[in-house]
Amino acid sequence: MAHMCRQITGSAASCAGWVGLIVATATNDWVRTCDYTVTTCLRMDELGSRGLWAECVISPALYHCVALSQILTLPAYVQTSRALMICACLLGLPSMLLVLMSMPCVRLQNDTSAIKRLRARVGGVLFILIGVCGIISTVWFPIGAHHEEHLMAFGVSLYAGWVGSILCLLGGFVILCCRGTDPGIPSRDNSFYYSRQGGTATPCHGNVSSLVSENETS
Repeated sequence: MAHMCRQITGSAASCAGWVGLIVATATNDWVRTCDYTVTTCLRMDELGSRGLWAECVISPALYHCVALSQILTLPAYVQTSRALMICACLLGLPSMLLVLMSMPCVRLQNDTSAIKRLRARVGGVLFILIGVCGIISTVWFPIGAHHEEHLMAFGVSLYAGWVGSILCLLGGFVILCCRGTDPGIPSRDNSFYYSRQGGTATPCHGNVSSLVSENETS
């Protein structure tokens, strides 16, 4: 039971982190740039918001975004962050399927404890890799943006990426720490056999040969 609880906890944390990384990848409020105070930048329409896919201008009456479609002219930190976040989002689906198929309550044909442990380990390693990709992207992007423009604040998308990456790392380590038993091999401690003469169930603690010889004599 403790093993299953730990695995469910790790899976839930990893799934929540994966969703956070998807939200961070899809939105463009990673960093906010401004050369003056917030009030001055809002009045002069110079408060900028930058993400992986667009640069936006924020003002009280305007929210305008320009897509970053010229891939060859983009800075290296934007292209690398894009690639890492896309890889993290794509790896989340197979990782989640592997972890779910390694649950003790899920049984496939010819499942053994070794196969389930292998699935859980691969899924946990993939979630850790997802977290590492998210950490690199969400740390490198604001550093690169600060070198180009005056970085004023971090955006909501960047916080979502940080939280998602940490949850994926923690969930992956929890999944790797789980150790399960083989549910496919029943124990003989509580086994019973049925006798036709007495009509009662008797505990089976001996071997099979003693049972066969007893039935033949009866």
